[in-house]
Amino acid sequence: MEEREKNSSIPRILKTAMGVLILLAAWQMAASSGIWSAYVLPPPMKVARALGKMAESGILFRHILVSGRRVLTGFSFAFVLAMAGGILASQVRSAEEYYDGFLEFMRNVPPISLIALLILWFGIGETSKVIIIVLASFFPMFLNMKKGLCSCDPKLLEVGRACHLSRMQCYVQIVLPYAALDILVGMRIGLGYGWRAIIGAEMIAAGSGLGYLILDAQQMSRSDKVIVGIAVIGVVGILCDRVFSLLIRVLTHGGVEDSWN
Repeated sequence: MEEREKNSSIPRILKTAMGVLILLAAWQMAASSGIWSAYVLPPPMKVARALGKMAESGILFRHILVSGRRVLTGFSFAFVLAMAGGILASQVRSAEEYYDGFLEFMRNVPPISLIALLILWFGIGETSKVIIIVLASFFPMFLNMKKGLCSCDPKLLEVGRACHLSRMQCYVQIVLPYAALDILVGMRIGLGYGWRAIIGAEMIAAGSGLGYLILDAQQMSRSDKVIVGIAVIGVVGILCDRVFSLLIRVLTHGGVEDSWN
């Protein structure tokens, strides 16, 4: 019991730092063991030097901005479509049988599998990449928005009608606030899906972006740059997720625990 209390008193950020240090130590030991060459598994310091050079030259930030712009563009389109679809689904529930089968089919098709077809239709420009992000982000957002908008407590709506609120007023003042948490969680998940999808699209057809950076480094046999690209993707993804987590806490006044913990 005493040991548990001591462990629980350790700040979370310190535990995270300890985990990172253990990972780096294991990585260094594996790289120094001679089992793998530096070509296959470069030591942490070599990767750190590559990161420093790429950051100093500005090329790393340019790739991050390109990927980020694509993700935000596709995510914005996906949000508008998902919100419109969620509102329509909550108002016309009898139509669900007509579109549910198609949505389920598309939800189970990996967006990256459509890249070849999208390139044939739209070329290798930005349009095909944005559509990939839209397809990846739409479904988690739509499903969460639909759940939130359709599950409003009927008693709350009865109170609204008793207060002589119109149907539109009930929707804006009762249904939307009730569904706010589901909408935000759907956006949080959708952004993560979109971020992963754009990396795959950029590795197949792009001349810039983090996915292209990794593929280009692999073709040049620069495993240190490949690891830098992977690490940057993870860090940027965590930062985006933290922003949404903070937004959820602020809008719910801290009343909801982090959904990933």
